[in-house]
Amino acid sequence: MRSLRFPDRLWSVVVVAASLLLATQVQARSDASAPVLPRQAAVASANGYATDAGLEVMAAGGNAFDAAVAVSATLGLVEPESSGLGGGGYFLLRSADGRVVFVDARERAPGAASRDMYLDADGNADRSKAVDGATAAAIPGLPAALVHVAERYGRLPLRESLAPAIRLARSGWQFGAKNHAMLGFRAEAIARSPAAAALFLRAGKPPAIGTRMRNPDYARVLERLARDGAESFYRGEFAARLVEGVRAGGGIWAIEDLAEYAVVEREPIRLLHDGFEIITAPPSSSGGVALAQMLNVLDGYEYRQAAPVDRVHLTVEAMRRAYRDRSIYLGDPDHVAMPLATLMHPAYAAGLRASIDPGRATPSALLPGVGLHRERPDTTHFSVIDTEGNVAAVTQTVNLPYGSAFAVPGTGFLLNNEMDDFSVKAGVPNAFGLIGEDANAIAPGRRPLSSMTPTLLIGSERIAAIGTPGGSRIITMVLLGLVELMQGGSAQSVADLPRYHHQYLPDEISAEPGALDDQTIAALHARGHVVKVLDRTWGNMQVVTWNTRTGAVEAGSDSRWKGVGKGGLGSETSTAGKEAIYR
Repeated sequence: MRSLRFPDRLWSVVVVAASLLLATQVQARSDASAPVLPRQAAVASANGYATDAGLEVMAAGGNAFDAAVAVSATLGLVEPESSGLGGGGYFLLRSADGRVVFVDARERAPGAASRDMYLDADGNADRSKAVDGATAAAIPGLPAALVHVAERYGRLPLRESLAPAIRLARSGWQFGAKNHAMLGFRAEAIARSPAAAALFLRAGKPPAIGTRMRNPDYARVLERLARDGAESFYRGEFAARLVEGVRAGGGIWAIEDLAEYAVVEREPIRLLHDGFEIITAPPSSSGGVALAQMLNVLDGYEYRQAAPVDRVHLTVEAMRRAYRDRSIYLGDPDHVAMPLATLMHPAYAAGLRASIDPGRATPSALLPGVGLHRERPDTTHFSVIDTEGNVAAVTQTVNLPYGSAFAVPGTGFLLNNEMDDFSVKAGVPNAFGLIGEDANAIAPGRRPLSSMTPTLLIGSERIAAIGTPGGSRIITMVLLGLVELMQGGSAQSVADLPRYHHQYLPDEISAEPGALDDQTIAALHARGHVVKVLDRTWGNMQVVTWNTRTGAVEAGSDSRWKGVGKGGLGSETSTAGKEAIYR
C-alpha cells in the first residue's frame, strides 16, 4: 500500500500544539499490545449499489482508498441528487500506520466571479441565479479527487476502482425511491436544461420508481479519467466542451478556471474529548472548528449524566455559539485569515461557557454577531474500513438536490450550485438558512464555506468513521453521533439516533419527531427556548466501527431511507500473521 504523504507546510504551529496535547494518548497506545486487525472490510453508504462497489473493489485486492474511489464514482451515478462529477467533496483518509490526510476537493468560484454578482439593480439578493442553472455552478473538484486519491493512496489502477461505476452506467441501475422523491423538488428546474432533462426526465416527468436508467456519457467520462487522468477533464477538448456549454447557459466559466483547479491536502483538525481523539474537517469546512468549539464548551459540564432537559439545553447553547462564530470568522483558508487557534482554544470555550445561563436560554440577538430555514437531504457521505486497518470518511455534494439542475450536453452529469454556499450578501441566509459575512464572500478562485464534516473517532479500543448529509444540520448530527459513539453506541444505533439542532439563526431548536419527549419540550419552553418539532426526519448518516481489541467491525446505514442505503461487510478474513503498525 502506498503511504500517505503530506506537504511540508502542513506542519504548522497549530499542528505542533495539537501533537503535544495528544502525546500522552499516543504513548499509551504505543505501550499497549498491537490492535487486532479488522476481521472484515466494511462499507456504509447511502446507496446499496455504491456499498457493493466498494466491497467488490476490496475483494479484488484494493484497499479502503481504492474502495473510496469506487463508492464515490458510483454514488455520483446512482445518487445524482446528492453528488457527482459536477460537484466536490472531502476525503478524510487514515492509513493503517495511523497517519491521516484530508483531501479538500471543494469547488472553486470561477475567475469572473464577483462579490455582488447575485444582487439585482436595487442591491437585493437574487438567489435564483445562485441556485438554478449555469450561473450557479462553481468549478467541480470531484474528478480531480478521484484521480488524486487513487494515484497517491490506492493500490489498484484507477480503471479497476472505476470499473463498477462504468459497468453500472452502461448496463443500467434502477431509479429508486430517494431519487424520485428528491427529483420532485427540482423537476421544474431540470426541465429548463435540455441535457439535464434528457438524463432525468421521461416525457417531462420524473421516471417511475424501478425505471432502468443508463448513462453512457458518464461511463465515457470515467473511462477517460482512468486512461488519461485529471487532464482529460480539466484541459483539452472536454474542458472546452464544458466551458462552451456553461457559457451558452449564461454562466461565466473560462478555460483557465478548469486548468487551474487542483485539490489541496490539508492537515485535519485534531482534538481530545472524553478520552477519545477526534480527527475532523478543517476549513474550507466549518465542521471541524464548530465541533471543536461545541465539545470544548461541553467539556466544562457533567453533561453526560445530566437530566435530559439540562443536557439538551447545554448542547443547544454550545451549538448556538459555534454557529454564530461560523457566520463571522470562517471561509477559504487560502484566501482568508481566520483565528482558528483562538476559536478552538479551551480558554475561549471557558469564555463562551461564562455567557451560558444553566437555567435560561440565551437569545441569539443578545450575542454580538451578524445581522428561512430550509433543508433537504442532499449531499452524501460514506465510510470505509479495510482488513488492514485503513479507514476513509468521505462527504461529497452538488449542494441542493440535483445541484444546479443544469447539464452540459454529452457529459452525463449535473453541475453543482455551490455558489449559493458563499455569502451572497452579508446577513442574507442561503438555502439552508445559514448567514455569513465577508470571510465567506464571493471572490475569484475561492472555495465556498461548507458544513460537510467527515470525522474519525480514535479510542483505546475503538476506531470509527462517521458523517452525514443534511446542509446546515450536518455538524450537529455529527456532534450527537460522536457523543453516542463515545458512550458505546453501535454503528447502527448512531446512524439511527434521533436528532435536534440549533444554528444561531433562526433562534429555534428544530427536532425530529420523537427526538424530544413532551416533558423535555415543556421544560425547554420554560427556559425560554423555541422548540419546533418537524413532521419529517433529516440526514442520512453512515458509520463504520472497528473494535481494535477483538477485530469486530460494524457498518451502520441510516434507516430513514429504508431499502436505499446499505451497511455491508466483506467476507471473514483471518488476521493471523498480519502485523498492524501504529506509530
